[in-house]
Order: sequence, then structure tokens, then C-alpha cells
Amino acid sequence: MRVRLHPHAQNRLQERGAFIDEIVATVEHGERFSAKHGRTGFRCNFPFHSEWNGKTYSTKQIEAYAVEEEGSWLVITVITKYF
Repeated sequence: MRVRLHPHAQNRLQERGAFIDEIVATVEHGERFSAKHGRTGFRCNFPFHSEWNGKTYSTKQIEAYAVEEEGSWLVITVITKYF
């Protein structure tokens, strides 16, 4: 299924340290779960081994919250966690 990004999600990628290819991989291959307001959440861990905001982390977790629309997933927002 095709993955599209809402302008809100697109605008937040850089400030949250996420990339479009990670979002697509998260939706296509990540863990799927129910979210608020009829949305679907997707979660996936990626090797990171780098620095973010002055601290070094080994893993980056992407959570993408989406709605199914016209045969594709529209990602509304993206949350990035580092650990």
C-alpha cells in the first residue's frame, strides 16, 4: 500500500531526526497497533549508533500515526525516540 505524508508530518521530520525512507519502512514492516481517534500506529526500531542532541544512542525508534485513505496510508504525525 502506498504511504503519503501529511504536511504536518513532513514539516516535523527534520526536527525529530526522521527520514522519509524510515517512515515508509515503519509503515510497511513495523509493528501495527490501534491509536486514538481511529488512527493506526506503526512502530519500528532502527540501528542508530550516533549522536542526537548531545547524547549517543544505539537505537532510534520511529512511531508513525496514520489513517487509511483512498487505498493508501496518510501519515499524520511522526514521533522519534532514541535509546
